[in-house]
Amino acid sequence: MAACVRTLLLSSCLVLLFGVLQSKAWEVAVKDESNQTCLYANIMLNITIQYETNNGSFNNATLVSPSEVKHEGSRCGNATVSPLLFVDLGRGHTWSLNFTKSNSSYEGSVITFTYNTTDAELFPDGKPNGTITTETPAVPQLFTSVPLKSKYKCNHPDSIKVDNVVQIYWNVILQAYIENGTIGENVTECDADITTTAAPETTTPASTPAPTKPTPSKPSTGTYSVKKGNETCLLATMGLQLNVSQIRLPVNMNPNTTSSSGRCDNHTATMVLNDSTTGAIEFGFVLANGRFHLESVNITLIDQPFVLFANNNLSYWDAALGSSYMCLKQQTLDVGTNVSVNVFDVRVQPFQVLNGKFSTAQECSLDDDGILIPIIVGASLAGLIVVIVIAYIIGRRKSYAGYHTL
Repeated sequence: MAACVRTLLLSSCLVLLFGVLQSKAWEVAVKDESNQTCLYANIMLNITIQYETNNGSFNNATLVSPSEVKHEGSRCGNATVSPLLFVDLGRGHTWSLNFTKSNSSYEGSVITFTYNTTDAELFPDGKPNGTITTETPAVPQLFTSVPLKSKYKCNHPDSIKVDNVVQIYWNVILQAYIENGTIGENVTECDADITTTAAPETTTPASTPAPTKPTPSKPSTGTYSVKKGNETCLLATMGLQLNVSQIRLPVNMNPNTTSSSGRCDNHTATMVLNDSTTGAIEFGFVLANGRFHLESVNITLIDQPFVLFANNNLSYWDAALGSSYMCLKQQTLDVGTNVSVNVFDVRVQPFQVLNGKFSTAQECSLDDDGILIPIIVGASLAGLIVVIVIAYIIGRRKSYAGYHTL
């Protein structure tokens, strides 16, 4: 039965990617003995892993890559050893790519991803299975043959699925066998980035409008947290409703089947909420000039097909450092065309959480209605009183004018 569940959730060989994919990339420049760059990489990477829990069910975890990674295991290569790009993603997770070359070109050879199932932050309630390694050919999934002294570039998102791991790449720049520390100016683009002739427009006959889609009830509010060591570094409560209209009806995320993970740094924080029945939402926060705000939202649907939506140009949930952000009214986070997240009763603090509790809340402008309504009512009553007084005075004057002295 477990194998059937795994096949159902991760059998898709097609990845549909909508919206703008703009996550922070990690950049690596491998140096040779003379401190010159011999291998260069700039990659945006999203990795989703399905793992088994202690009770035999399966959940999905999204590995958040840090913007700065260690690459001590990388090498330039020589006549007998091929170049290797080795990246440490933290907490026992690593990613690597080795290269081969001919007389006039080079290409990626094998992509190796190793993940640590004992990482309790990434796999809450996960069944420990030690470290697991997956390998897959880099060509044609991520790479193609590239002339020497040229770099490979691919902005278009593409995916690699091996067993229960899905890796999604975009905005990729790679070059191996660099000579004299100079990254090549010539570029070899992936096929997906090469502009093609647009298909002719076609006219579709008018059809009967579809019936109005029902809206689900208000989602339940869940409490989520991210830890750094043993301390809570990010705290949030909210109800979430995914609205991807071209794929499905709006759907509520269930707090009872949702786990939280993420990462906290000095100026950035990430929270990933994984619903084993729906998918995952990744929230990215930034801190600047004493204030924080929500900068990015990344939605991953575990469905047929596997779908990723992301946007890194957002500016929601602004509050001062040392406080929490709170909004009791419904908010809609626009991620892309026909893609949004409806958020209810949100309170979040991504920095300086003390003793696992929220600090004083800064309320959103939408909640100011509670203050405006009494003001408006009071002003209306005052205006009504003024009108009554004026009418009374006018009436009295008319009454006096009607009397005559005898």
